[in-house]
Amino acid sequence: MKTASLLSTAVLAIGLACTTSARAQLFAYAPQTQPQIEVMEDEAPATELRADLRRAVVNYSGKESPGTIIVDTPNKHLYFVMGGGKAMRYGIGVGRDGFTWSGTHSIVRKAEWPDWYPPQEMIARQPYLPRMTAGGPGNPLGARAMYIGGTVYRIHGTNAPQTIGRNVSSGCIRLTNEDVTDLSSRVQVGSKVVVLPDSKSAKPLPVQELSDAQPQPRRTWASINPRGLF
Repeated sequence: MKTASLLSTAVLAIGLACTTSARAQLFAYAPQTQPQIEVMEDEAPATELRADLRRAVVNYSGKESPGTIIVDTPNKHLYFVMGGGKAMRYGIGVGRDGFTWSGTHSIVRKAEWPDWYPPQEMIARQPYLPRMTAGGPGNPLGARAMYIGGTVYRIHGTNAPQTIGRNVSSGCIRLTNEDVTDLSSRVQVGSKVVVLPDSKSAKPLPVQELSDAQPQPRRTWASINPRGLF
């Protein structure tokens, strides 16, 4: 009787061990699903922005009043005039050859994680484009958009930060998602927007690096994606 009891106990232990091993293998090799981020056609591995394209406060001695946005198209910089002889400088991507423009307008609307409706002019050139893309990680407008009145253009974010500093868009002005979130927090509806022509012979803007400039604090992804969209 004692031998039979010992044998039953051993069989039970072996069975439990096999069951535990099977469960361990099941969970060890179960595929882990991760959120998928749509890759835009012109995306490449992200690279670090060069120094002059990183957000920084600079000296500004021009005539534009505080709250004005100045787009320095040829140098791929956007300035937000803060007053007190200072401006915040951002690196940008601008229109590709044949799609740059200039003029003075104003911001008529702002949006967080906006939906994208391609303008009819863009659809005519690229009929394969979706008629609407919901806001989120696969949206080419990125985290924020500021709509420029009297035009089809926007100042917006991008999920392809490696395109900053390049002529890449169909006329819109793009910033990294971090930078466009910072800019949007400063800009008001009605703010003046001055877009300079893409001319290498244009007179340089009256701006100067601060000799003691400190890097601006970078926001966390959670702070610019508070709704946890992905």
